[in-house]
Amino acid sequence: MTTVAFIGLGNMGGPMAANLSKAGFNVRAFDLSAETLEIAKSHGCEVARSAQEAATDADFVISMLPAGKHVRGLYVDGDAPLFDVIKQSALVIDCSTIDADTARSVAAAGAEKGIGFVDAPVSGGVGGAQAGTLTFIVGGSDAQFEQAKLVLDVMGKNIFHAGDHGAGQVAKVCNNMLLSILMAGTCEAINMGVKNGLDPAVLSEIMKQSSGGNWALNVYNPYPGVMENAPASKNYQGGFQVDLMIKDLGLAMDVSQQSTSAVPMGSAARSLFTLHKAKGNGKLDFSSLMQFYQDKQ
Repeated sequence: MTTVAFIGLGNMGGPMAANLSKAGFNVRAFDLSAETLEIAKSHGCEVARSAQEAATDADFVISMLPAGKHVRGLYVDGDAPLFDVIKQSALVIDCSTIDADTARSVAAAGAEKGIGFVDAPVSGGVGGAQAGTLTFIVGGSDAQFEQAKLVLDVMGKNIFHAGDHGAGQVAKVCNNMLLSILMAGTCEAINMGVKNGLDPAVLSEIMKQSSGGNWALNVYNPYPGVMENAPASKNYQGGFQVDLMIKDLGLAMDVSQQSTSAVPMGSAARSLFTLHKAKGNGKLDFSSLMQFYQDKQ
């Protein structure tokens, strides 16, 4: 049986690990939260006492962590770096959204020890993680990509090879910058329609069937009550937090500066989400930007 170490069991990692266990993989899970470990155990995962215990002799090591410093600390710089215990035939798949330079440096550190590493950030949100329909955007060699697909196919529907190490991260921040722009525009348009007497559900359907249709409108409507399962209809709980969107937009701004790419709309979206966060909304789903336009908070 193929053994997968899974480190980081938050809103995304937890369901991803559960899907691997359901598919018959031997999943050794580790997280700093005892609560998330109990949930993983209820889904058939084996609970490890440390990241080192989880990773030892595993065939794959998957991580889903908040930032680049955590990824580098886990594998390279920490008190007990995992590259010291991971076997050479294993493949490390980091699904965190981090800066491309860190992804490249960690991949290089792994290569020095004969350990493969790919960056494989995800898109599709918590719903996609639960349903096993995520999009994975992979940076690594052709051989590493083919090796990774054995487990990524279980957790995702669309698996893309973006290029060499770090390419997955660049593609991911391009996508999330565009998503932030689309969400801001969708909130603006719906709010303007409602303030002029339109029903938000009717307006949303009109725009969905017209040239304004986009992912934020079509499957993640930001207006409460329009889509039953969207975070907007659950007091903006769950989903993708404003704090995380701001983090990703910061990474996008770094990429734009390094490549002298003009991103005026991305910069505007970052300012909007930052203002929204400043009003105490950082832990809400990013579609809560609708409240910024409604002057609610």
